[in-house]
Amino acid sequence: MGLQPWHWAVIGLLLMIFELFLPSFAALWFGAAALITSVVSWLVPMGLLAQVMLWLGLSVLFCVLWFRLVQPRIKTRTKAGLGGAVIIGEIGMITQAVCDGGTGIVRFSVPKVGAAEWLCRSADGQAIAVGERVIVTRVMGNELIVTKK
Repeated sequence: MGLQPWHWAVIGLLLMIFELFLPSFAALWFGAAALITSVVSWLVPMGLLAQVMLWLGLSVLFCVLWFRLVQPRIKTRTKAGLGGAVIIGEIGMITQAVCDGGTGIVRFSVPKVGAAEWLCRSADGQAIAVGERVIVTRVMGNELIVTKK
């Protein structure tokens, strides 16, 4: 006789808890497969080899389904870690005035590349008042080059 069904349930729960400390969804699927193996071995008595083969088969199936079908369809909502070029064309509002040739601060309604507020300069060197809407035209170091909308 193989492992008892409660052994598979404990293994499954431990693997799912272990998933909390991993950056991917790999252990989650092994844990889910162990839980299903627990239920099947409770309903249909089987030997250890059959239980392990069922667990391995389900683990591979869940991993393939996740990485081939589900994960590619999930849209990423953050652009953090991407180059500064992704912020070009975004519209923000000036919260600290841009003086002639100086810097100001532009704020975006949704954080862009990890920050909601950025240092900015006027593209044409003109002053931009607080509250004006601007469009990002370039990124220069950690500063955005903006023009009035």
